[in-house]
Amino acid sequence: MKTVALPNGERVPALGQGTWNMGDDRARRSAEIAALQAGIERGLTLIDTAEMYGDGRAEALVAEAIAGKRETVFLVSKVLPNHASKRGTLAACEQSLKRLKTDRIDLYLLHWRGNEPFSETLEAFTQLQRAGKIRHYGVSNLDLNDLREWWQCAGGDAMVTNQLLYNLSRRGIEWDLLPWLREQRVPLMAYSPLEQARLLQKKPLADFARHHGLTVAQVALAWLLANDDVIVIPKSGNRARIEENAAALDITLTAAQRAELDGLFPPPAGPQALEML
Repeated sequence: MKTVALPNGERVPALGQGTWNMGDDRARRSAEIAALQAGIERGLTLIDTAEMYGDGRAEALVAEAIAGKRETVFLVSKVLPNHASKRGTLAACEQSLKRLKTDRIDLYLLHWRGNEPFSETLEAFTQLQRAGKIRHYGVSNLDLNDLREWWQCAGGDAMVTNQLLYNLSRRGIEWDLLPWLREQRVPLMAYSPLEQARLLQKKPLADFARHHGLTVAQVALAWLLANDDVIVIPKSGNRARIEENAAALDITLTAAQRAELDGLFPPPAGPQALEML
């Protein structure tokens, strides 16, 4: 299993599992749990969720999927911006721990910027860390200006990731945000790596995949996994799709193939506003 180093040297799986929109349909619940468990069996032991997803239903689903497997899982969750005051963050974390049926979250993120001062969120994060309720903390959906502000707050430079929308069709962060993260040696966590399956419908990418004997999903994931500092978290509630995604770990795109993909999905020619889903 390929891994990515966090700033403190701890290594986590480069390919994990997302849970956005999971747990919402009881008819799919068993299949979604089985998919998450299949991913764990394949080494996709980093699982990303959030209190926002289904108003906690995704966290409850994850708890069921990892029952008896908690020690093998690197668990990521997030606090909503409207809960991100010091008191609100502490309370939100307790609720997430309860839904997840665990005594600690491995990585706790601010989901996006709201109106609460970063300093308050960080006070809560550091208090939770000292209490052993979270092991690491970071952010999500922060642009470069926000990230620099966060970094200057007490404890801000202890963040271990920025979770961002990043895939072949969403490359704006490559202009300035991704280089800044690399200067600080902070890995990126890429969400929606398949653009919520929209990339699977792109004919040029489908033609590329067919020509090289791969699936579209495997191309999109292998392109991200080629980076040593990018953690990729595709979401799937389908066991067969989990197996397909996991196979991307065995694919190494050549320089020529990457250049061809650059032609199909060009990198940014200038600064762009941060994109979110």
